[in-house]
Amino acid sequence: MTMSTAPVRVTLRAATEEDRAFLVALYATTRDDLALLPPEQRSMIMDLQYRAQDHQYRQANPGADFDVVEIDGRPVGRLYVDRGTDDIRIVDISLLPDCRGAGTGAALIRAILDEAAASGRIVSLHVAFDNPAAHLYERLGFRLVAEHGAHRLLEWTAP
Repeated sequence: MTMSTAPVRVTLRAATEEDRAFLVALYATTRDDLALLPPEQRSMIMDLQYRAQDHQYRQANPGADFDVVEIDGRPVGRLYVDRGTDDIRIVDISLLPDCRGAGTGAALIRAILDEAAASGRIVSLHVAFDNPAAHLYERLGFRLVAEHGAHRLLEWTAP
């Protein structure tokens, strides 16, 4: 997928083992709860948690696309999407802090919503209660379906 919003070019490409250091660093930007740990300890914990999350995502979504988001060739995020027969599940979307709030995430999600509308599928995702991106999902038309512990299941259906 390539989206061009002048003057930037947003592309997706399959994540590879060479992206691991970037993906661990990206994951760390989503985890403020460990900020007070010494850097080497925090780094080790982030690596272990990223590995566990990645393993779980891949086990639960074996047919999913695990993509790195790039802007003008620079990795800035990840987008993991599992396209099923009846639904498209956004497994994970994360952007570097300096790319959040600039419309990139919304553009990526809108492309998925367009795909779902064209194929008659719904779009679903889980979001933590304290995740600021929940407001974006609501603005894009996602609705609460269920609550599971610290997460909410949201779904979007074409109008």
